[in-house]
Amino acid sequence: MSFPAYAQDTGGDEDTPTVNQNVIIVTAQRQNQSLQEVPIAVSAFDSAALEAQQIENASDLQLTLPNVSFTKSNFTSSSFTIRGIGDLCVGTSCDSATAIHANGSPLFGTRLFETEYFDLERVEVLRGPQGTLFGRNATSGVVNVVTHKPELGEFGASGEFEYGNYNGIKAKGMVNVPVGDTIAARVAGFYLKRDGYTTNLFNNEDIDGREMYAVRGSLRFEPGPDTTFDLMGYYFREDDNRMRIQKQLCQRDETGILGCLNNRRDFDKTNSNSTFTGTLGSSEFLAINGIPGSFGLNSLYGPDAYANFVEPASYRQVNTQFTPEYFADELQVQAHLEQGLGSINLGLTGVYQETSVNSRQDYNNGVGVIPQAATAFATLNTFANPLAVGATVASYFQPIVDALFDGSNLCVSDTRDDGLGAFEGARICTPSGTQFDRSSSNGKSWSVEAIISSDFDGPFNFLLGGIYANAKAYDTDYYVNAFAIDYITSVLGSFTSLGRGLPPSYLATSYYRNNTKNFELKSYGIFGEAYFDLSDSIKITAGLRYNNDKKSLDARTTLASFLNPYSNNGDPFDSPYVGSFDADPGLAGNQLLQSRKVGFDEITGRFVIDWKISPDSLIYASYSRGYKSGGINPPLSPVFAVSESFGPENINAYEIGIKNTFANGAFQLNATAFYYDYTGLQLSRIIARTSVNDQIDAKVWGIELESIMAPSPDWLVNMNFSYLNAEVAGDQYFSNPRDPGGGDANAVIIKDITNGALCAVTGGAPGGPDAFVNAVNPALGLQGVEEFAADGNIASAGAFSICNVLTAQAAAIGAAFGGIQVLSPGVEVNLKGNKLPQAPEMKASAGVQYTAHFDNGMTLVPRVDVAFTGEQYGNVFNGRVNRIEPFFQANASIQLNGSDDRWFVRGFVQNIFNDDSVTGLYVTDASSGLFTNVFTLDPRRYGIAVGAKF
Repeated sequence: MSFPAYAQDTGGDEDTPTVNQNVIIVTAQRQNQSLQEVPIAVSAFDSAALEAQQIENASDLQLTLPNVSFTKSNFTSSSFTIRGIGDLCVGTSCDSATAIHANGSPLFGTRLFETEYFDLERVEVLRGPQGTLFGRNATSGVVNVVTHKPELGEFGASGEFEYGNYNGIKAKGMVNVPVGDTIAARVAGFYLKRDGYTTNLFNNEDIDGREMYAVRGSLRFEPGPDTTFDLMGYYFREDDNRMRIQKQLCQRDETGILGCLNNRRDFDKTNSNSTFTGTLGSSEFLAINGIPGSFGLNSLYGPDAYANFVEPASYRQVNTQFTPEYFADELQVQAHLEQGLGSINLGLTGVYQETSVNSRQDYNNGVGVIPQAATAFATLNTFANPLAVGATVASYFQPIVDALFDGSNLCVSDTRDDGLGAFEGARICTPSGTQFDRSSSNGKSWSVEAIISSDFDGPFNFLLGGIYANAKAYDTDYYVNAFAIDYITSVLGSFTSLGRGLPPSYLATSYYRNNTKNFELKSYGIFGEAYFDLSDSIKITAGLRYNNDKKSLDARTTLASFLNPYSNNGDPFDSPYVGSFDADPGLAGNQLLQSRKVGFDEITGRFVIDWKISPDSLIYASYSRGYKSGGINPPLSPVFAVSESFGPENINAYEIGIKNTFANGAFQLNATAFYYDYTGLQLSRIIARTSVNDQIDAKVWGIELESIMAPSPDWLVNMNFSYLNAEVAGDQYFSNPRDPGGGDANAVIIKDITNGALCAVTGGAPGGPDAFVNAVNPALGLQGVEEFAADGNIASAGAFSICNVLTAQAAAIGAAFGGIQVLSPGVEVNLKGNKLPQAPEMKASAGVQYTAHFDNGMTLVPRVDVAFTGEQYGNVFNGRVNRIEPFFQANASIQLNGSDDRWFVRGFVQNIFNDDSVTGLYVTDASSGLFTNVFTLDPRRYGIAVGAKF
């Protein structure tokens, strides 16, 4: 429970401070109840609290709520974590652990975390699994955004304008219009535009700006005292240069085997020799495949593309040729009927939703060079010259020159839904040949929910409900595009087609594309709760829910997967050679799409006993079982063995709490303690440039304290505190992508030059793996084992090689070296006792507000809020490199109100100390160089706002 910035009145004795008796009403149990009487750990912010504490979006909520954290994440998504349980699963078929609702209806793929709050009645945050009423996927909790409904019988309007640094302007407005005595309409909206927080040193332009707006229209119809019908339509749109990834950090690995080391997150760039473009584009790889090494863009043992790049040592500076692009929109239409039938109430709600998001950004946030460009391009031009090699051979290489070079510019395939790229004329050309990725998704969903509840005078009451939801996603894509990818796929394709006597062809697709063509979720739930008063002060709540989820997915992952003639100017999948591509190695034959279906069902519920020990104190104990459905892993190349699907999460949660009001309402103190037994916790790792999901077990426990004090009628103080211990339970073995050697000094970490992945050579006597690799590599034209930097926290040695070749040789000659094993993707380590990601051990916040009254009736209200977030980890492998430092945030405002509260002027500052607070991180794949993407809170903002209401 939280009453931040609650308005104050005085009643009775003028010297006795009281909190406003108009208590916040919440729907945490799907019925209107006073927040202090609900036996659930729930916090609620009314519109006044949101404004006073400068809570403008979902990210701001974490600065006040105990055991709640929020971060943006890698693929245009975000994670709202409650009590250590968040959205660690990545993929189209993943469900959110925190159920997001609007006016009680579930939302799918919502962009709610990008918009600004406006014209809200309140925001409710329920902590802990809601096993019955919000049972599907609410394993961590529920965020319910309640919009302001039209008010019957009175006209009203309000407007607000804000100007701040970064040339930020924001406008909000509302108009409420009655139509007779039974109908009212309300229209509200906001518009926000500001310059970027980040400077691009490449052109001295500001990026990471915002331009967005939203509008909401509502209609309420009350034909009688027992009937209410609400209709709401909402549209949000953003089109700007928002950065999906704030900054990339790396402790650079000079060997190029790992790319980034395992001890620190420095302001530095990965060694690009470690990436799949660095390995496949190398002279060594081409030579192994019988292609002249002079075609190579680099050498594995020479300088890489970022050898001389200087990474700006600031979270607010980058150096990139590619300006970020960000577009998102969302449509919601919702209808709700509330009908009273004596002691029975019927509620019927339906919602329809459409969402889309499309983001492009420099994949490495840097400008690289091609180390062997002069030699490579000269060789290519020679092979494209009929006078040098003959017309036939030249015809295989001239298309590469035509597609990838435009004067002095280098060209890259565009990211188009139709699959066309540079060799079909769809290209982007820049001086150095940029690299960028694209994350996009489109979705449609709808749901219908019916609830029947009773309000009998006796000791027994009930609630029964059912919900059906259907959600679809289509053309959900993740691309990685780079000049080096186009170059490699075309050179390899031309030599392959030339050698086979086929028409000149490249290897399609000439970019990495993880493409989910279609995804569909069909879900229904049937639930009920019974409420029984054992006495005037003791009540029991018991509920059950049956959940049923069915998911289907059609997807494929492509990169240099099949030959496609340069002459094919249409869809690459129209290639006559597409039959060699198999999207689903698990089925016989070759399929162009992997089609999978999974289904899950589960019974969940809760049991609560609460005792009102006095009119102002409530104590409760509860058990709740939560569930989140499993999903489908995306298709990968056959060389990477991962499970095709992953199972559901289950949680058994035990909680005790007490809610107290003292001193005639002047002091409120709530306390909660909880323990979770969690099985099947879904978490993602990157394999072959694709997120796949594993599962672990966990134990979570903690405490939460929330308080509000009004020592006098003009003072208001709120303070919150939480402690959390969330860790992996039992023996759980996984390979750490940052250290595939698993800390074994006798192991050799191998960078596979055929795909950029990693494996580890282990076993044998001390020095055996080193000697084995040194014996095999010379036949491949590769150098032997070398050591990593002493401060890299990597005990093993490393080498470039080919994992399949080493596996075959281990079987043939491994015994001579004491017995050799080749493990892919590496040596597994035990995660038992490691902390869960994004689970701060401690959080504390406080706010102080004072109201000064003037003789003319005006008031001046200064307010200060501070928040501390303790140590956490961005990765389940923990360690120094994954540690997220504690951070401190402070906000302040001062507002002058008119004598009739019809106008105000407010000055504000957010993040007073301009702290670069990191909220989350994401470790990329070995084939991308193991760099770390980090996500931060906004820098210092300040400005002035004026508003009026009528």
